[in-house]
Amino acid sequence: MEIGIVGKPNVGKSTFFKALTMADAEIASFPFTTIKANVGMGYVRVKCACEDFNVTCNPQNSLCIEKNRFIPIKVIDVAGLVPGAHEGKGLGNQFLDDIRRADSLIHVVDISGRTDEKGETTDGYDPEFDIKFLEEEIDLWFYGILKKNWTKISGRIKYAHEDIVKELTEQLSGLEINESQVNEAIKEAGLEDKSDWSDEQLREFSIKLREISKPITISGNKIDLDNKKNFERIRENYTVIPTCSEAELALRRAQSNDLIHYIPGDSDFEILKEDIDEKQRNALNFIKKNILQKFGSTGVQRCLNTAVFDVLKMIVVYPVENENKLTDSKGNVLPDAYLLPEGSTALDLAYKVHTDIGDKFIGAIDCRTKKKIGKDHVLRDGDVVKILTSRIGD
Repeated sequence: MEIGIVGKPNVGKSTFFKALTMADAEIASFPFTTIKANVGMGYVRVKCACEDFNVTCNPQNSLCIEKNRFIPIKVIDVAGLVPGAHEGKGLGNQFLDDIRRADSLIHVVDISGRTDEKGETTDGYDPEFDIKFLEEEIDLWFYGILKKNWTKISGRIKYAHEDIVKELTEQLSGLEINESQVNEAIKEAGLEDKSDWSDEQLREFSIKLREISKPITISGNKIDLDNKKNFERIRENYTVIPTCSEAELALRRAQSNDLIHYIPGDSDFEILKEDIDEKQRNALNFIKKNILQKFGSTGVQRCLNTAVFDVLKMIVVYPVENENKLTDSKGNVLPDAYLLPEGSTALDLAYKVHTDIGDKFIGAIDCRTKKKIGKDHVLRDGDVVKILTSRIGD
């Protein structure tokens, strides 16, 4: 799974990425700081199953901090986008190439309106324009790819619905788009019973396909500078998460230097050293009063969690080998936490752990109920499962 961090230049996108991943990313207040995409590892946060079972866990593929499980997610900081990107303007070609593999996008918007459409400093700019133009650029990109090949596609599209889906999926394979997404977009556009699409219908299909295959979470960044109350106005039409990536980066750096106790996503922190200088104390107090107390968090962790759990509809499942001790073969308690799509089955989990385990699957045990479950059993978020397999050679 991959989450793309997108937006026009100079909106705090690289700061957001740095705060989320603590990876090295160049941060500067001029357009196109990010030319080549930065790739790092972010972590979604959920309540760890160790709390329900009252055990101390030993995570191997993830982290547990005070009964909060942090599960790694690949994150890419994409080159800045400007209007006309689908025509190659700015770093448009680089941007569009970078988001091909993304399962979902987090659009970082300067909610304060202090950055114009080119990423240059201004005042009074309407950030709602950025939300619209990014969606339109991806829509036009999809439409351009389809339109370019439409003569060839339309020559074959007068067959059964399944053939149409297959043909379009083949044309869009480079965008990491699958048959299920194409099929859903056709239905959403109301084209499942049509074989000869108009240009307008092709555009509508492109929009629906973008919404389904590259869903967007909006980060209203620089919320502390939003003197024009853009956030309150825009949230009437869009779901926007109030965000201050600079505050999150400051808190994570202070935490890593043992100045404060802070868990990403928390609504508060504790100062550990009373001898920190006045400038640092004032900065921390500003974050506490103007960001955390006002909005509940810096918004950065919330954005990633929203993209993964609310938008992509993922759940967390813990496979174990010993259903009584909740351990793996080495005695690690609740060692692994896997992200799976909602609706996944026990067999899906087996294949997620390892292909051989999936091939030899004969059943599983729900460690909460101690009951045996079959391959078609639909898993729930937070399930702890022991997978049963046939012996080698069976």
